[in-house]
Amino acid sequence: MITLRELTTIKDLEQLEKIEQNVWNMLPLPIHQTLTAVKNGGIIIGAFDQNKIIGFSYGFAGFQDGQTYLCSHMLGIEEDYRSKKIGEQLKRQQQEIATQKGYREIRWTYDPLETRNAYLNLTKLRGTCSVYTENAYGEMKDGLNKGLPSDRFEVHWYISSEYVTEAEAENYDSAAPLNEIHFNNDIPVCSQFHTKRFSADVYSYEVPKDFQHVKAHNHKVALDWRMTTRKTFQELLSAGYSAVHLIPGKYTAKYIFVKHNTLQLGGHNI
Repeated sequence: MITLRELTTIKDLEQLEKIEQNVWNMLPLPIHQTLTAVKNGGIIIGAFDQNKIIGFSYGFAGFQDGQTYLCSHMLGIEEDYRSKKIGEQLKRQQQEIATQKGYREIRWTYDPLETRNAYLNLTKLRGTCSVYTENAYGEMKDGLNKGLPSDRFEVHWYISSEYVTEAEAENYDSAAPLNEIHFNNDIPVCSQFHTKRFSADVYSYEVPKDFQHVKAHNHKVALDWRMTTRKTFQELLSAGYSAVHLIPGKYTAKYIFVKHNTLQLGGHNI
């Protein structure tokens, strides 16, 4: 049985080092930094199998344009424990603790071509993305990110909004498609056919389901996906749309974009 608890002591935080190395192949964050974060509004949560830590989430206090929010910076899970909904459990616990501490919003970033993360962030948690940052972290050398610009969607999770707390199942069958997929061997390749004048209420955009597979087998196609989605996603966001949902298929997944001002975000939909 997996249990979760907040990590607040030096001894607690020392346990993160092995996971950071295993997940990102990187040097661990300094204890003095993470300890200072949790003493000043940050939230670090560990996931445990018996007494063994197998995952964690790390967030610190953020501030922008007069608004305070929790900046959720890292979430890592040991490989043998992935696809077991532990990431969702960590985020739900983060939401609960953040609410208790007085936060109304949590923000974080993710690679828009990593559909496992998109499904959790948008479909499961009902975060929204209306910000796209090109090469957000510069050249990254860890195993997941090496070799491509580190473009990111910024998730805004309005944890006390009606959109999140009173979520209802929605039907996106009428979404207007912005691209189509064909396959080069088993590698999905994109063809686009949208115009720059966006007028539909809902759009869909299809991406590879396993982008790491594309990167490993055809770097040129992977780079093309990065640059093509960058252009279209930026155009959509500039036109007032937000990414709100991901529908996974067998080999691909469909992003859903809706007009941002139609969302019930508790005053944040302007």
